[in-house]
Amino acid sequence: MFPLLENELKLRGYSPETMKAYLKYNKHFVLFAKKNPKEVGLNDVKSYLAYLMSDRQLSPRSVNLARSALLFYYNEVLGKGFTNIKTPKISRQLPVVLSKEEVKEIIKNAGSRKSKLMLKMLYASGIRVSELVNMKVNQLELDKKTAWVRGGKGAKDRLVILSEKLVKDLQKYLEKHDSEYLFPGRRGALTTRNVQQIVSASAARSSINKHVTPHTLRHSFATHLLENGTDIRLIQELLGHADLSTTQIYTHVSDAAKRQVKSPLDMI
Repeated sequence: MFPLLENELKLRGYSPETMKAYLKYNKHFVLFAKKNPKEVGLNDVKSYLAYLMSDRQLSPRSVNLARSALLFYYNEVLGKGFTNIKTPKISRQLPVVLSKEEVKEIIKNAGSRKSKLMLKMLYASGIRVSELVNMKVNQLELDKKTAWVRGGKGAKDRLVILSEKLVKDLQKYLEKHDSEYLFPGRRGALTTRNVQQIVSASAARSSINKHVTPHTLRHSFATHLLENGTDIRLIQELLGHADLSTTQIYTHVSDAAKRQVKSPLDMI
């Protein structure tokens, strides 16, 4: 339905998740506006975004994503030049972080050896769930306790760390491994949904009263590194954040450093 949009997204190296979202919102918008894309005007876009906010009650993050999707197509592909479309600011909510004991419990309560390894990999390296399901065996450098994420967010490669414990487990796991994917599904790579279900089930069996997702393990990885004194710029590199301000949210999450600060009352 949108071949020009799809081609442009591919040429610019957008991730499959972003492509899917951009195509979805543009398709939905055309159905809403009931117009040919070439006939769409600025007010049509504003009406649609207002509809998403008031009628559909989507979050500011989702409305901003829809705005980006429409502006990319109508400005970058069709050259409409739409401007002055404002949407709500996205509130910076602090991420959910697990304690080290909670991470141990979730890993312990994984349903299978393979599930346990996936949970360990997410926490040990801080990779995204999409990076986990696309990880191939040839991206591992087990002798160096590292792995390469190929074509991560922003189409960038980056080096991530592995733990000694995980390396030993992976070496044993790979002895009888016959797939190019580190954690294969029935038809090639696993889906991110598969991993989300594994994490949710493990958290439920651990009786943890927090909303736990694969990204929670990534947040926990970053926070625990920060609490151990790792430089925030190193954490930025390991997470693959383009902007340090994205990583700095963990300075607000980490409580360990705050507990070390002495009250001025104790100094007088």
